[in-house]
Amino acid sequence: MNKILVTGGLGFIGSNLIKILLKKNYYVINIDKISYSSNFYNTKNFKNNKNYKFIKCDLVDKIKFLKILNKYKPICIFNLAAETHVDRSIDSPKNFIKSNILGTFNLLEAYKLFSKKSNKTKLIHVSTDEVYGDVLKGRSKENHPYKPSSPYAASKASSDHLVYSYIRTYNIKAIITNCSNNYGPRQHPEKLIPKIIYNVINNKEIPIYGKGLNSREWIYVDDHCEALIRVFLKGKIGEFYNIGSNVNLNNLQVVNHIINVVNKKINLNKKIKIKFVKDRPGHDFRYAINSDKILKKLKWKPKYTFKDGIYLTFKWYYENKKYFSNFSKKDIIKRLGKLK
Repeated sequence: MNKILVTGGLGFIGSNLIKILLKKNYYVINIDKISYSSNFYNTKNFKNNKNYKFIKCDLVDKIKFLKILNKYKPICIFNLAAETHVDRSIDSPKNFIKSNILGTFNLLEAYKLFSKKSNKTKLIHVSTDEVYGDVLKGRSKENHPYKPSSPYAASKASSDHLVYSYIRTYNIKAIITNCSNNYGPRQHPEKLIPKIIYNVINNKEIPIYGKGLNSREWIYVDDHCEALIRVFLKGKIGEFYNIGSNVNLNNLQVVNHIINVVNKKINLNKKIKIKFVKDRPGHDFRYAINSDKILKKLKWKPKYTFKDGIYLTFKWYYENKKYFSNFSKKDIIKRLGKLK
């Protein structure tokens, strides 16, 4: 049975990716250092699957990671291990430098050594559209220059550059993907959509930055995961692939979509209040990527509309209220990234 290694598999995208990989009959090794955003609730439905293995490992520990590679000899490594919350990067940039840059460097060093023995393995390095920075008009293509605005985006941009440099210098087999904002089940409630859902369920005000007009391109997490698998199977080594839905919504529109789900599907009968709060420092107004390359060359396209994806997302959180109890309340409701 083919083995696949997923780093950051206790997190949001990683756990959803593992769920899909197991359904496709891969043996999956989940590597996670267990940070504040890691959650064993995310893997409870398949933790006893005979084709699933969890190993605690920080990518900063190159020797341990190399031993794992040598033991399991995966045909693919999906690198999703990263600090991802922009507000936290404003408060504590050092953690993002360590995880996203130094962690990626050590992964590459271990993978470089492993590749000398096994040249059949591919590395899929998963990144973000935020590396392109503010895109006020049009949509960023893969050759668009990087212009990150936050310490988070800068750390991911740095990791992308590291991966590409190892492709060119050491001939490692790697591909880089840049995806738009994900949403769906199992996402930490510090992020916008699960935070909105948490506040709606608990009858709390919904905090929205500035005037709520900041625009993001949204993609349902299962669509992203299927795209990653397509990149692994069909993607060209050394290439970059943007992964997006081509659907942009501002934050107020996102809130209204969720309210419509509540009123029409779930019927909570609650009055939902929006509270506008001071904007995030360096807040990019708009992200938007051009995904024509993966659409045309790899024949992938998203299946879920935002309307359907939001319904499935809200339904999951509503039916899994215990999920929120896995986090401290301050991690859910505390305002981060607010310069004093």
